[in-house]
Amino acid sequence: MNEEFRYMVIEALRRGDELPTEWAQLLFPPEKREYELVYYGKEREEDILANTLGVPLQPMNIIGDIGEGWHNMLIFGNNLQTLKTLLERKNQGLLTNSDGSPGVRLIYIDPPFGTGDEYGGAGKDEIAYSAKMRGVQFIEFLRKRLVLLRELLADDGTIWVRLDYHFGHYIKVIMDEIFQEQNFQNEIVINRVPRRLRNLNKFNVRTESIFLYSKSGNFFLNTPEMPRVCNYCGRETEPIWDDLTSPGLRNPPERTFLGTTLLPRRGRHFTYTQEKIDEMIEHGRIRMNDDIPYFDLNGQKIEARPEYLQTEGFPVDTNWTDLRGYAFGTGYPTENHEELLERVILSGSKEGDIVLDAFAGSGTTGAVSEKLNRRWISIDAGKYSVYTIQKRMLNLRASIGNRKGERLIPKPFVFYSAGLYDFSTLRQLPWEDWRFFALQLFGCKDEPHTIGGMKLDGKRQGSSVLVFNHLAHPGKLVDEQTISSIHTAIGQRIGAKFFIIAPRNTFDFQQDFIDLEGVRYYALRIPYSFINELHHREFTALEQPKDETAVNEIIDAYGFDFIRPPKVTWTLKLSGREKKTPYLYIEAFQSRAYVRGKDTLGAIETLSMVMLDFDYNGNVFDLDAVFYAQDLEKADWRLHIPLQKCGRELLIIFIDVYGNEARELIARERFDELLGSSGPKQKEFPN
Repeated sequence: MNEEFRYMVIEALRRGDELPTEWAQLLFPPEKREYELVYYGKEREEDILANTLGVPLQPMNIIGDIGEGWHNMLIFGNNLQTLKTLLERKNQGLLTNSDGSPGVRLIYIDPPFGTGDEYGGAGKDEIAYSAKMRGVQFIEFLRKRLVLLRELLADDGTIWVRLDYHFGHYIKVIMDEIFQEQNFQNEIVINRVPRRLRNLNKFNVRTESIFLYSKSGNFFLNTPEMPRVCNYCGRETEPIWDDLTSPGLRNPPERTFLGTTLLPRRGRHFTYTQEKIDEMIEHGRIRMNDDIPYFDLNGQKIEARPEYLQTEGFPVDTNWTDLRGYAFGTGYPTENHEELLERVILSGSKEGDIVLDAFAGSGTTGAVSEKLNRRWISIDAGKYSVYTIQKRMLNLRASIGNRKGERLIPKPFVFYSAGLYDFSTLRQLPWEDWRFFALQLFGCKDEPHTIGGMKLDGKRQGSSVLVFNHLAHPGKLVDEQTISSIHTAIGQRIGAKFFIIAPRNTFDFQQDFIDLEGVRYYALRIPYSFINELHHREFTALEQPKDETAVNEIIDAYGFDFIRPPKVTWTLKLSGREKKTPYLYIEAFQSRAYVRGKDTLGAIETLSMVMLDFDYNGNVFDLDAVFYAQDLEKADWRLHIPLQKCGRELLIIFIDVYGNEARELIARERFDELLGSSGPKQKEFPN
């Protein structure tokens, strides 16, 4: 660092200015590594952790009685920002395993592979999805999340990352950097959906990989066993029980088996210590075989011989192709199979541990965690994903595979939104909840303090923050005179910046900030008005897919937004020769989103998908069907309703490309009335 640059830094700090991000490399030169993957746009880990904007979690639906303790979490939102929020919870002691240890014991992610290749579905020639982010853009996208995931891990935790051959070994180099190469444990080979194409100039790809890393050298890993299989018929063989003694003498000679103390046979000793025998008893690996009596070293006849189970199988190695890699139970593309996650979760966690999946997809990780009595956090940026997961958790079967066994009532969980908020619900919060949410929303620390007798609520990058109490002062506005009064009272003591957070209609001026004698007073409005200079990058939207092939598109959204339900005009009609088939006709659709501070009105082209619950229970949306905009357009915007599946009420959710929802509840009676009116003078039923 030369003298001129050092002087520039000192002067900037003296003025209270934020240091330009481009100075980071000069102030904090990167650590020299033996080797690393170098590419344009690669951010320093410190900058990723510091500059990622955490977003508060707004409860949208509470399943069960969550009480005061831990509850499982299903989160809709950008996983990068959500991980930052979860990291803050870990630092506050709010993210702990049942044994009290902080952090997440096991992380499993199956991110979109970012290749542009088309991936097959369940049927012949069916395409499940196509991920279209390529090259260093995908590598950096995933690397940022891996940095935060490392910080979230418990000290003895492990992370399992599923990838294919396109970028897998680039990501391994990245993971060597982030987790350190000595913490790489295994590359596990698993099955993918087979494609048997002919006349290729290369082999068909049948496998994918899971890269297993620990956070440290002291990590939890339980290696399960595979059953013994006959080499000829492929069936499981009977377990092998064997004598518990070995040649030679040992003191003390006696051992206690299942409450009975015995001596070994003459000239032999019991093979294992009492501590090991007790452990084997606990795991069901000791029995007394009354078919085989024997005489102990004193010549006394023992009616039953103690035996141990040699092994039920062979230790699992890195070849997991005995398991199915994908399943097709939920209808969601690229659904991981439950038996795969069962092996992962049993290997890397204990009951009561937290298991996290930041690319939750169809929710296999959370479902299997629930069945194995683990705590779980599932995150996804797709509305289709989170509603699929919610349905899956409400319809669990105890068996792995979810096809049989008793119905399993899930432990309480909360469906959160992270980054897309319902402002009408927020306005109803009690003051302390509103205050806390407002501070979180703008990345402020909850640090109440007093300056010159004025009570302030927090800090943002070292500067004071006031959350205006609009509930205590209904009808009162924050105007330029208010700013002037604050400045007169404490302006000489607050530095170069001061932030005021309040509902948008509480501010009585339009500008984003007001300058008074070297102090800049920022107006942070809820719903949000964008202040560009406060952020390191432009805000982007959580865009939703318009067809199935885009379900697993990689969304690198940033920032937060507020829900503005789209406006839908629809009519119930009848089709078919006898006018007996009901359908819903979408006459008009208008997105009214206020995306990142800008109005983005749009017509039917902004429709993403329509979801249906055929038998709505009045509380929780239980997804039964999804219709993508691309398919609806081909059907002339007609959505056919299978009456045989409908209960008393049908709930329809229209979703725009920004994730905003419009909900329509239709009573079954309306369809019955419509069918009763069919004929030459058929009625139509508008909404």
